[in-house]
Amino acid sequence: MDILYLMILCSVSLAAVFLVVFIVFARKGQFEDDESPAVRILFDSDEIKEKEETGNNKDEEKKGDNNKFEEKSE
Repeated sequence: MDILYLMILCSVSLAAVFLVVFIVFARKGQFEDDESPAVRILFDSDEIKEKEETGNNKDEEKKGDNNKFEEKSE
């Protein structure tokens, strides 16, 4: 029976810790913006394509060398 009291005490204290952490982060504004993280993934691909187009020629040469290596290994 003593272990039951200990387990209840542990679970209530753990719930209290989670509640305090939630309140602290809610006051800091962690949960303010619900819309943009879901939409942000739709716009990341355009930025990556622009970076690849403006990338150095050295990167393209390395990619070409890797393709040659793959062809030889098959």
